[in-house]
Amino acid sequence: MNDFESKIKKAKEILDELMKQDIPLAKSVELYKEGMKQLKEAQKMLEEAKAQIEKIGKEQ
Repeated sequence: MNDFESKIKKAKEILDELMKQDIPLAKSVELYKEGMKQLKEAQKMLEEAKAQIEKIGKEQ
């Protein structure tokens, strides 16, 4: 999963899993960490895209 949309989709799947009431605490922590990792990577991609757009805007 290397694209923005995939990372957001994975984070949503993790959130759905975390919403289940019968999930063990250790599994919830593991899922939470993975979800945060996916969101952080997606945020970085978003910031890079924003920087590219701003650069293009300044060039014109």
